[in-house]
Amino acid sequence: MSALLEVAGLDAAYGPVQVLRGLELRVEEGEVVVLLGANGAGKTTTIRAICQMVDTKGSVTLGETELVGKRPEQMAGLGIAHVPQGRGTFPELSVEENLEVGAYVRKDRGGIKDDIDRWYSLFPRLADRRTQTAGSLSGGEQQMLAVARALMSRPRLLLLDEPSLGLAPIIIRDLFAKFDELNEAEGVTMFVVEQNANVALDIADRAYVLEAGRIVLTGNAGDLRADDAVRRAYLGF
Repeated sequence: MSALLEVAGLDAAYGPVQVLRGLELRVEEGEVVVLLGANGAGKTTTIRAICQMVDTKGSVTLGETELVGKRPEQMAGLGIAHVPQGRGTFPELSVEENLEVGAYVRKDRGGIKDDIDRWYSLFPRLADRRTQTAGSLSGGEQQMLAVARALMSRPRLLLLDEPSLGLAPIIIRDLFAKFDELNEAEGVTMFVVEQNANVALDIADRAYVLEAGRIVLTGNAGDLRADDAVRRAYLGF
């Protein structure tokens, strides 16, 4: 495997308030990598820094492309799809219209139609609700739609920010099973920011633990999950 995403010496700040300090991480092609940490650790800021939505210093590369200094709106064209915390669907548009919006960087109308059918197959509940407005969906259905919409750009890297937030445990398990299927069957590379370490480590290849803007622990997901001291100290389960 080769590094698809590499972050080196990354600092990020909101004005005078520095949140990330010297972050170092990498995501290999075809991996699922999870960033864990408590509220306020800097997890969401990490995704925003990758997408250049906050002031950053250091290096963020996608393949051979340096992202630092580029505009956030360039990310989709470079191959990054971002599912933000809170889902970010267009509530007044239908499910299918949301999916079409997700393909705005593409020109292949036939391929877009095929991909809509493809993601309806993965998320059948969306197919059942294709004409409903996104705002009328349940929280779990909105999260499925946000993921499917992101996939419509055929990204090289899918960024997921707290996908379990506000969802019932049974919905979370189903959603993460879909993420696992996406990675296994479709080869989608994912970087997942998540507070729910238990479910996230089930699908991850590797994990990083963030504390006060710094990486304090990294390793194979299975090893971290099996280490009682690590689980008690950092993962909360």
